[in-house]
Parts: sequence; C-alpha cells; structure tokens
Amino acid sequence: MGISQKEYIWGATKIAFSIIIPIGIILFLIEASSVGSWVTLIIFGIIAGLYITHGSIVEEVQKKAVEVIKESQKKVKDAEEKEELWKQTLLERNSGFKTLTVRISEYEKLRDDYTSSFLQHKSHPAYKAADVVKEETRRRRHAELENKITQAQIELYEQYAPFLADLKEDVPTIEDVTFLKAYSDEEREDEVTNYLTTEEYRALPSAQRNQLALDRFWQRPKSKWLLGKLYERYVGYIHEQRGYTVEYFGIKERYEDMGRDLICRKRGEILIIQCKNWSQFKTIYEKHIFQLFGTVFEYKHRHSINHAKGVFYTTTHLSDLAREISVALGIELFEGFKFDQSYPCIKCNINPSTKEKIYHLPFDQKYDDTKIDRVGEIYCATVAEAEAAGFRRAFRWHGDNK
Repeated sequence: MGISQKEYIWGATKIAFSIIIPIGIILFLIEASSVGSWVTLIIFGIIAGLYITHGSIVEEVQKKAVEVIKESQKKVKDAEEKEELWKQTLLERNSGFKTLTVRISEYEKLRDDYTSSFLQHKSHPAYKAADVVKEETRRRRHAELENKITQAQIELYEQYAPFLADLKEDVPTIEDVTFLKAYSDEEREDEVTNYLTTEEYRALPSAQRNQLALDRFWQRPKSKWLLGKLYERYVGYIHEQRGYTVEYFGIKERYEDMGRDLICRKRGEILIIQCKNWSQFKTIYEKHIFQLFGTVFEYKHRHSINHAKGVFYTTTHLSDLAREISVALGIELFEGFKFDQSYPCIKCNINPSTKEKIYHLPFDQKYDDTKIDRVGEIYCATVAEAEAAGFRRAFRWHGDNK
C-alpha cells in the first residue's frame, strides 16, 4: 500500500516535465522566452508535479485502504461464519450431523420431485406411476436419512472408544438371531445352542453335543478381541502348568489393564506379562516395550517391591530397536510364540463347598472366573476326558440331560 521516496520523486518529475516542455515550446515559438520565464516555468512545473503526484498518491492510498478494509471485513465475516459452522458441527456430532443429512435429503427430494413431475406432465401422463414414485422415493429418503445419521454416530463412538470397532464381529447377525428363534427361552440359556442346530441339540447326548459345539467354536472365524483373549488364556495355561498362580488381569479389566495381561506368581517371583496375538506381517515396535516397562515400574512402586519382571509374548516379531530396548530394560522376550488351539482348554473345577466336580467350556459364562489351582482340578482336551474323570458340564440351564 505504501510508495517509496524514489517512486515519489520519479512520479513528480514526470509530471513536471509534462508541464514544462509543452509550455516552454509555446514560449519559444511566440518569442516570449527568457531566463526569468524559464526559471518561473521550471519552479511552477516542479510545484505542480509534486502537488499532482501527492494528490494521486493520496487518492491511490485511500482506494487501497478501502479495499483492505473491505477485504478484512469479508475475512472477519467468513471467520465468524466458519466459527459458527464449527460450533454447530461440534454440537451436532452426537446427533449424527443431522443438519447436513437433512440438507442432503432435501436435495434428493427436489431430484425425486422432478421425476414425479415428469411422469405427470409428459405427453402421455402416468399419474398413478407418479404417485407411486413419489411415495416410494419419500420412504427411501427417510431410510437413507436415518442410515446416514446412524453411520455418523457409530463412527463418532468408535473414534471415542476404538475397541468398539474390534467388537463389531461379535455382534450377532440377522441369520444368527433367526437361527436362535428355533430354541425355547430355556434352551437358549445354554451357550451350546450358538453352535448347533435344534435337531442336533435335541437329538445328541450331552457329551456329544458339547464336544461338537467345542469343535465348531474352534472352527469359526473370530474377532480380533476374542483372538487376543484366547492367546492370553493359552499363555496363562502354560504358566499354570509351570506352577504359577495366574491372574488373568487383561481379560478381567479389558481396556483398563494398563498393559498387564497376566500377573503370574510363584514363591515370591512375579511376572507381569503382555501378550500380542498379531499377524506375522505386523511388527512390534518400541512403544509396546516402553508400555510394558512402565506398567511393571508402576506395579513395583505401588506394591513397594523390586522383584517383579516384565515378559513379552507375541506371535510375530519385534523391530531391531525394540529388541535392543527390551534387553536394556530387562524385558524377557518370546517372539514367534504361536497359539496352539489344540491345548487342553476345558477347565475341570471342584466346588470347595459342595465338592461337586464341574467342567467349563471356553464359551461358558464362568470360564474366565474359574481357577484351576487346587488338588484334583485339571485341564482336559475333550469332553469325554472330562466326563471320564467324573466332571459334569456347567451351565445355568438345568433342563433334561440325555
């Protein structure tokens, strides 16, 4: 917006010469030129040049100032509108961006109305078809509006609670729910019904149907969350066989486990174990090692002990840096430690009060609450093995056992 001194002088000089030269030529032609007249002419030209240049600059500056003010006002207005839109967006996130979806629906209504209008006003009008189109498009728009709002809400919830995305695969499908309708309310209390048809369930003896359900449990695809839980159970089982008392902290606390999936104790020794059942193509990086080190440090500090040790189990491998850091921090590593689903997963428990011998399948309600740590309690690989040892199936449903 400003002008330099050099530009100012050059502008004034051009104007002065534009005045002096024409007038000087006229004076020369009429033989009225003299030294005095030339001096006067030059002085007048310089003054006029400076005056005119100054006026032009002031006018230009004023114009530019007005433009800048208008531009600033426009930017302020745009900023206020964007701020209002941002505030409105934040307020509407929980409602699924309803204003936006309503506007989209209004646009689609205009488009559908055009189709209906065309049917009514074409050379051979189709009034009934137009009415049908109008009603069906109204229903479609309403369904699409609700769907968009719901999808936006789901995405928001998953952003706030990422673990919900992993649980999607655990939500029953329409086919699953329809399948269960064939069972009575009493039969649905038994988790085995999730894996058998009604014909199988009602025809097979309890031992056979329980084993068939267990086999299908292992055969079915599983969510990331369930795969992680099964891996923790497996590593916990291995340590129980080594004489440790295992607390399945990760399964119990879920996403508040602070990176402690298992806490294993044996004669004063304490292991804080983190488990990662990941694809072989994924790599464990140093942040996971730092998390385990941090949670071990916090555990030792809170319990005023020094003998707790961090152990990291994973089905995949670590980066070179993560491996070096593990050694430096005293974290014991088990890389490429694969999950073996053929391990004895049936928990055979003895009630301390009634001495009743009960076995729990991996999908049973009390499976993760059941500990196998007393004399006579065992793990079994098959239902037949458990029943041969004198244990019966545990479930809340107590109907007829064939």
